[in-house]
Amino acid sequence: MTTPTITPEEFFAADLRVGRVLSAEPFPEARKPAIKLTIDFGELGTRRSSAQLTLHYEPADLVGRLVIAVVNFPPRQIGPFMSEVLVLGACQTPSDVVLLRPDAEVPLGTRIS
Repeated sequence: MTTPTITPEEFFAADLRVGRVLSAEPFPEARKPAIKLTIDFGELGTRRSSAQLTLHYEPADLVGRLVIAVVNFPPRQIGPFMSEVLVLGACQTPSDVVLLRPDAEVPLGTRIS
């Protein structure tokens, strides 16, 4: 499968930042198994996300973990929950997500480029 070519400007329009998971809880109301996350992005504040992570993660294991997320997508209503950021992961299938994270501690809100 070939994906469309994009310019560097199009790539850099996505604001990717490092955050730390403050809380994680099951999201049984979601159509597909998911976990509700609250993430601290430092000066950008706290944002929430619904993420299909249940194949590899338990909610309690995510608390305190650094993650990478797109913070400038518009919020998206997922059932009764408003998801404000897109947490990034490597996806073999839509439900087989392995989270991306920095190799070392960096300040919360650090931009990914």
